[in-house]
Amino acid sequence: MSPALPEEVPEPPELPAVAPRLRALRRRASLTLEVAAGSAGLSPAHLSRLETGHRQPSLPMLLSLARTYGTTVSELLGEAPADRDAVVRAGSAEATKAGGWTYVQAGAPGRGMQALRVHVPHGAQGDIVRVHPGEEWLYVLTGRLRLRLGDTSHRLGPGDSAHFDSLTPHKIAAADASGVELLFVHTLLQSPTAALCLGPAAGPIREI
Repeated sequence: MSPALPEEVPEPPELPAVAPRLRALRRRASLTLEVAAGSAGLSPAHLSRLETGHRQPSLPMLLSLARTYGTTVSELLGEAPADRDAVVRAGSAEATKAGGWTYVQAGAPGRGMQALRVHVPHGAQGDIVRVHPGEEWLYVLTGRLRLRLGDTSHRLGPGDSAHFDSLTPHKIAAADASGVELLFVHTLLQSPTAALCLGPAAGPIREI
């Protein structure tokens, strides 16, 4: 009887390119495994398996991780970013309407910081309080703005600006019937697991 041949040991699978990139981007963002996993709606063990190539991420996972790391799915997958023009010409961007507001891109899309020109009509989304990771900066071009940050309400006119942490509960509304025009800059560090729409606010408001 001939001796049994040793069983063939399969070669370990090649580490997918996305795995080390996930790890590198998390470290670039200075996030621990636990914090990054919680922000993306994953368990630390699952994120660890993604970073070592033992699990393949689904598209929803990639979207959540891209938002957590302030990047794009294309960068997570290692795709070369498209060339972006540094200059945005007047009239080159189409207006987008959502929730009664009108948005026009004032910067290149797909970056970690988004610049927009926003028109806020009177009464549109005025009772919505928002809380989400990131930062926001706004500058009033025309009209008057009511800005609530936490329990303090501010009235801003043309030339006034505000810069705040988006984790501060905030609400934006036009103070005039003609609405308000803003320049608006925000980071993209938000995800469906973190964004909260708290609805109408209750409690005392201090106006300054």
